Amino acid sequence: MFRKTEPNQQLNLFTCTQNFLNERQKKEFEKSTNWHNVFRTQILERIDEELFSRFYHDSFGAPNASIRVLLGMNILKEAYNWSDSQLFSQCLFNLQVRNALGLHNIDDPIPADFTYYQLRRRIVQWNMEGEEDILKEVFAHLTKDQILEFNVECKRVRIDSKLLGSNIKWYTRYELIHETLRKAYSSNKSQIDPFLSESDIAFLNDITDETGDKFCYRSNISEIESRLHLLGTIIYKIISINIVDTLGDIDILCSVFEQQYEIVDGKVLPLAKEKIEATSIQSPHDPNCHFRSKDDEKIKGYSINVIETCNKDNKVNLVTNVIVESASIADCDFFKPAIQATQELTEQQVEIAHTDGAYHSEENMKFCKEQDIDHVLGAIQGKQSRYDLKYDENGNVIIIDLQTNTIIPAHSVKSETTNKWKIFTDDKKWRYFTEKDIEMCDLRRQIVNRSPDELNIRNNVEATIFQLCYHFPNNKSKYRGLIKHKMWAFLRCIWINFVRIMNYLKSITPKCEVNELSAA
Repeated sequence: MFRKTEPNQQLNLFTCTQNFLNERQKKEFEKSTNWHNVFRTQILERIDEELFSRFYHDSFGAPNASIRVLLGMNILKEAYNWSDSQLFSQCLFNLQVRNALGLHNIDDPIPADFTYYQLRRRIVQWNMEGEEDILKEVFAHLTKDQILEFNVECKRVRIDSKLLGSNIKWYTRYELIHETLRKAYSSNKSQIDPFLSESDIAFLNDITDETGDKFCYRSNISEIESRLHLLGTIIYKIISINIVDTLGDIDILCSVFEQQYEIVDGKVLPLAKEKIEATSIQSPHDPNCHFRSKDDEKIKGYSINVIETCNKDNKVNLVTNVIVESASIADCDFFKPAIQATQELTEQQVEIAHTDGAYHSEENMKFCKEQDIDHVLGAIQGKQSRYDLKYDENGNVIIIDLQTNTIIPAHSVKSETTNKWKIFTDDKKWRYFTEKDIEMCDLRRQIVNRSPDELNIRNNVEATIFQLCYHFPNNKSKYRGLIKHKMWAFLRCIWINFVRIMNYLKSITPKCEVNELSAA
């Protein structure tokens, strides 16, 4: 049965924490800008517990543990990178942590281990069923309150992203197929065996007993290719069986088969390598992670996009949205949803957006024009053209050869779809230009004409990305699956905003010495 946390907890005369402290300790403990007091007032007490009422019956059953305490524990876990055992130890014996969670009496119990894990499982299950991300709603509710309280103007924002590797082993193509089949067969052996021959079962038992990397180590290329064909045939037989699989291993096996094989004239054949997409499954243990290569960096994992306010007149600038998707999603695809989410949350129109060149695209240019947004780009991807194109005051196209600094006559080309122009180049060939080329040249001129101060505004968002992934210095996550990465990102961004608010509150009370418990 759902029950809200009591807003004003009764203090016990004999077990209240402050009663066990001497005067100096008590004075320090009760300072309003100490992290535990700020956390309790700015985060814990603002959590809308009604969002979680959907997880509980409204009329019968045992009352739930405090949602605020449970979420506070999750936030602190991501804040300090504690293991679960460290988290529970801190909640039991650290007076500051207990006070941050609203546990003012020394004998106030913390939620049981099972209750803590059960809430996380319910959040994951809720997201798997396609419902709205509940931690996203918590983050939005907290951030909206903070924006109103500190009068944060959100008309100027900056955006950046980062690739984060998944906590999986890098598999070769054969190892991926081998391990996926091995995992699916091990969890569904009793349902699969009745439909296969004895030779097939013996083969699958061999697969189960040996990992894919060991087979590759002792085999040559022709043996691996032959085994690839045989694996495909066995997998096709298995996915043709009507199997009830609650773990989802058979679904992953089906996806791997579709991505790695094709059926030609009734035969199962491995798909050509160049036809395998980057969005294909990279590991049966983390089917959501995709492959991407960026700046000579190869990542199998996820892409995290952060947008934050950056008005220099704000008392504090806050993260307004974080998006986590598979690594195959391009940076430019984050721009529109990030802006829209910020405008919906803040109820303010974004007027200026600072990004790097990866966020430039034709669709984003169109979106900015429709929304009257000044998109401040630090650069544009791709090599600058030899030719500079622009309109003169009469609307005629002028094409300048930047190598010779001469104007080349432009000839209009008739087209039913778009305006085109052509020039005759030095190598005696015609070269064609469209309105898109003119827009690109105009955009490059805008970047050159912007002041260094305006272009440098974007840079500080990289520090936010650094703080978000602070506990993953090797650029590799400790989580698996898209849902758990989203949970981590929202919890971590709640903490980042909290630290900024705490630092602001300390700055306006300079005489207050704050306990230095690492805020990273």
